[in-house]
Parts: sequence; structure tokens; C-alpha cells
Amino acid sequence: MNAVPVIAVDGPSASGKGTVAQLVAERLGFHYLDSGALYRLVALAALRSGVSMQDEAGLAIVADALEARFYDGEVWLAGEPVTDAIRDEACSNGASKVAAFPAVRAALLARQRAFRGAPGLVAEGRDMGSVVFPDSHLKVFLTASVEARAERRYKQLKGKGITATIGTLLKDLRERDARDTARSAAPLKHCPDAYLLDTTAMSAAEAAERILAWYREAHGGNNAR
Repeated sequence: MNAVPVIAVDGPSASGKGTVAQLVAERLGFHYLDSGALYRLVALAALRSGVSMQDEAGLAIVADALEARFYDGEVWLAGEPVTDAIRDEACSNGASKVAAFPAVRAALLARQRAFRGAPGLVAEGRDMGSVVFPDSHLKVFLTASVEARAERRYKQLKGKGITATIGTLLKDLRERDARDTARSAAPLKHCPDAYLLDTTAMSAAEAAERILAWYREAHGGNNAR
């Protein structure tokens, strides 16, 4: 499996890595893994079943039994489409909390690695390059200023008709960043062998082109469509 190329795109919440990673995967014809969706699904399943966000053992059981599927452009939980449900702020905050538990991360590790398949995979999250796919063919740490990230999240929520304020989003993002970088299990970090990509002043398309250029430089040729 190590011969199957992986592009790992890590970074903080609302940095745009999901959109950028999907564009790269589409251009290369690669599979795509949104690892954050798995943690959001764990949070949603826990909320629905009454499992506390502080109950590591209970959350690990939820993660291990997770009936998750990704197909037809939708995210499914136990046969129900939950693409929008896992994107609300309750699931976003819950995902950051459950992801801090080693037992939850261990329960999802094999599931994430199973996404690796020919012709290749673009995986995005917090620890794709550092833990899940340490042998990635290309590692990118994608970030942006917290102000830019709050503005993007605000526009995203507003577009879905969800009420939000920039001040609250800034507070939530700073708290989430602190949790993600300070946790003992697979903390969010810029790996020494990862390219740093600041998208504060870049569009998603421009960021995707930069990653594609790095991939071509590292592996030669132009495999993009």
C-alpha cells in the first residue's frame, strides 16, 4: 500500500483545507478523505445517544461502532444523510473535544487508513501527515489568520441560513486551536517535512494549484486533469 501516493493536508479549523483538498483530489483523480467528518460523526452519534463529551470510554465505543458511509456526495450515519447536521457548531465543537481522546483516535485509525487506494488519496485533517499517513508522498500544512478563518466560517454559516457573529466565531476558533494544539494525542502541528501554505490572501483554486505544483515537482510530470 505504501506505493499508493498520499497527499496529506493538515491545518486548523476553517482554514479552507477541505475545499482545497477536494479540488486537488478532483484534478488528480484521487480518492478523498475528510477525516474531520469522522470525528464530527462521532460527536453527532454521541449527542444523539446521550454519551457525554467527557466520557472517553463511551466515546471510543461510539467510534468503534460508527455506521458511517460516504457516497453520492453525502455523509451518512446509520442510513441517514447527515451532511448538514455534522457541520453545525455543536458538532464542530464536539468533534474537537472527542478528537482529544487517544481511545477515540485509536478507534478511527484503521478506518482512516482504509481510504488509501489506487490511484492515490488526498487526506485532510489535523494529523494526516504526522500520524495517520506518516509516509505521505507530499505533506502540506495549510493555515490562515484566525480573522480570515472566522470570516470564512461566518459566510459559510450565513449562506446556510445559520445565525452567527464574528466575535463568537473568533472565540470558538481560538479555543479550538488551543485544544487541537495542546492535546497529548496527535496534536495539530506543522511537521518539519510539510510545506507551509498560508491561504489568508489566496483563493481555494490558487491554493490547490500551489499544492499540485509541489506534487509535480516532487514526483515529476503532470498527472492533473
